[in-house]
Amino acid sequence: MKDVYDCIIVGGGPVGLWLSCELRIAGLRVVVIERRTHRINQSRALTIHGRTLEVLSLRGIEERFLAVGKPVRSGHYAVLDTRLDFDIFDSRFPYTLYIPQETTEAIIEEFALELGVEILRGAVADRAVFESDGVTVFGTTNQRLFELHGRYVVGADGARSLVRTQAGIEFEGHSGSGTWFMGDVVLASPPDVPLVSAFNEHGCVLIAPLGDGVHYRIVVNEAEDRGRTRQDAVTLEELCQATARVVGSDFGAHSPLWLSRFDNETRLAKAYRSGNIFLAGDAAHIHLPAGGQGMNVGIQDAMNLGWKLGAVAMGTAPAELLDTYESERLPVGIYLRDTTMAQSHLITAFSARGRALRSVFNDMLKVPTINEYFANQVSGFAVQYPDPLPGFAPVRSTLVGNRIRDMPLRLSDGRDATLFGLLSKGQWLDLTISEDDKVERPDWLHPHAVVEARGAPTAHADTLGDIGALLIRPDGYVAQTAVRASMRKG
Repeated sequence: MKDVYDCIIVGGGPVGLWLSCELRIAGLRVVVIERRTHRINQSRALTIHGRTLEVLSLRGIEERFLAVGKPVRSGHYAVLDTRLDFDIFDSRFPYTLYIPQETTEAIIEEFALELGVEILRGAVADRAVFESDGVTVFGTTNQRLFELHGRYVVGADGARSLVRTQAGIEFEGHSGSGTWFMGDVVLASPPDVPLVSAFNEHGCVLIAPLGDGVHYRIVVNEAEDRGRTRQDAVTLEELCQATARVVGSDFGAHSPLWLSRFDNETRLAKAYRSGNIFLAGDAAHIHLPAGGQGMNVGIQDAMNLGWKLGAVAMGTAPAELLDTYESERLPVGIYLRDTTMAQSHLITAFSARGRALRSVFNDMLKVPTINEYFANQVSGFAVQYPDPLPGFAPVRSTLVGNRIRDMPLRLSDGRDATLFGLLSKGQWLDLTISEDDKVERPDWLHPHAVVEARGAPTAHADTLGDIGALLIRPDGYVAQTAVRASMRKG
C-alpha cells in the first residue's frame, strides 16, 4: 500500500516547513521529507527581513520570533559604508530581525506540528515517478524503503534538488568564482559598534552579533587568492589572520560554533513548475548570500504557492491559479539573481578602479530616493504582483498588486480587530469601509473562502486613500478595490 497525501514536500528547512503550514491551514494532508535526523544546529541564515515578518504576522506567530530576535534598523548593500535605512518602511516591522536559522527553523517546525503536519526525518528521497494522478516518491528511512504518493510534490530540497533534477528542470547560471569564509565565534574584545563592515585593498569583512548576547558572525573575503576551494575546511587561525589583515584586529575571536566556506555560485531554475511539480527556495534559486535575502525570498515563495495550491487542491479555485505561482515569483527570482551578482562584483572590487566604483555607489546611497529603492528591494517590501489573477478584471488602482500593511480596525459591530488578524486563517478578506461600496469578486471565489468584514481603520487610514472597499489575498496582497461612491459621484 502506498501512503497517499495531497502534497509531498521534499526538504524540511524553513521554506519547506512554512509551505507545509500553509497547506495544512488550507486543509490538506501534507508530509515533509527531510534527510537530516535532527534540525540544524548552526546559525546559517541570520536575517528575517521586514516583509517576511509580515508574512509570519499574517498567520499570527510573529511574536514567537520577536521574543528571541534582535531588531536592526539598517542593512547593507554590497558592504558599502552607506547603510540602507529601514526606518522608512510603512510597516509594524521597520527593521531586520537578527535570529539564527536554527531558531527560525525550530519555531516554524513547532507551528507545523501544532497544525498536524507529518514530518519524516532521516528520510532520503531517491527517486520520483511522475504519473497521471500525481507523483510517487521512493526513498529510504531507517534502512527501510518507503513509497509515498502525492497529488502534488514540491521541491524545497536545496541547491542540489532531487525534485528539480527528476523533473528535468534546468538550473541555469554561473559557477562560483573565488570563496568567502565565515565563523560564528565569541569575541574577547567586541567592537564598539554593533555592526562592522570594512573594505580595503586587503579584502572585505563583516561582523554582526548573532543576537544571543555572546556570539558574533565574522564573514571574510580576501583580495589575495590563497588557492582555497569551497571544499577546504576553515580554521579559526585562518579566520583570525584574515580579519586582522583587513580590519587591523581579530577582536580576540575564539570558541567557534561554526566555521564554513562558500562561494558566489548563482543559478535560477528555468521554470518553477512542471505539471504537478513545484520548486521553492534554494531549489529554485541560489546566489551569494548578500543582504540576507535567500531564506526570506524562499519563505515568500512558499507563502505565494501555499495558499494557491491549497485552494486548487481543495477545489475552491481554478487550476489556472497555479500558473500564477511562476508568473509572480520567477520575476522575483530574476531580480534576486541580478542584484546578488551585482553585489558580488562590488564586494570583490578590490582594485583602485573597483574602489572608485564603490565610492561612487556610496555617494549614490546617500540620496534618499536611491537608498529607499535598495532598502525596499533587499527587504522584500518592493515586491508587486501587477497582473490580475484569473477571473479578476483589471482595476486602475495603485493598491492592487501591492502588499498592504497591518492596521487596527473598528468593525461595524463595535469590535476591535486587526487587518492581519482577519487573515490569520488563510482566507481572503473582503473589507467594506464605506457602506455603499463593494468589490467585484470572481465567480470561482467561494463565500466560505472569504472573511467578510465591515469597518474602518483607526490608524493608517491614509494608506487606503479614497478606497471604500477592498479584497485582500490570503498572502496580504490587494487583489481588488472599489473607490468610494461619494468620490465617484464627484
